[in-house]
Amino acid sequence: MNTAPDVLAVFCAADGRHGNLLGVVRDGRRHPDEGSRQALAKQFGFGETVFVDDPERGAVDIYTPGTRLPFAGHPLVGAAWLLDLEVLRPAVGEVWARQDGEFTWIAARAEWAPPRTLRQYGSPAEVDALDVPPPGDRLYAWAWEDAAAGRVRARAFPGRGDGVEEDEATGAAALLLSDRLGRALNIIQGRGSQILTAPGPGGVIELGGRVAQRYALSGNSSPS
Repeated sequence: MNTAPDVLAVFCAADGRHGNLLGVVRDGRRHPDEGSRQALAKQFGFGETVFVDDPERGAVDIYTPGTRLPFAGHPLVGAAWLLDLEVLRPAVGEVWARQDGEFTWIAARAEWAPPRTLRQYGSPAEVDALDVPPPGDRLYAWAWEDAAAGRVRARAFPGRGDGVEEDEATGAAALLLSDRLGRALNIIQGRGSQILTAPGPGGVIELGGRVAQRYALSGNSSPS
């Protein structure tokens, strides 16, 4: 069966390059059980794959190659852009979304994000020089590029042991860092992806970035 998901790059740079690849299966009903969804997410090999269960209500289900997630940042930003919805409904609950020019934003809470180690380094060069840590070390490494302007250099190592050694752009980690620092951030992660955060009232943090469509992937092939 050909699932032909949309393949998006989420948190692209201003020139449209980079971004974290995301698979979106628009008709999640064709894969109704958790086992088949998990197998497909593993086959695709993206950091996350989203299954759309109800495109009008925004009901979505998120998987890494090895597990199901109640919340993840870049899948929800990508799905909000693709489906053009004001609210998404992952397992964690309602997530509001909005479009603002070239940026797509979601409103989320730090407690929804999976825990990880946020480790500050002395300079962007130190972050760039890091090797991939061993599995089990869920590290988000960051350093100030310009503290006054809120500009951050970061790299993310999910440490899940599922074949994804480094995430190009990680919305949930950016959410945690923005919550810890209590301020808006402009994060450059990976090879050059850009993630924006903006703390709001009531503990809600907006998470935003650019999204671009990359290609369609057949259900019986894997990404290159």
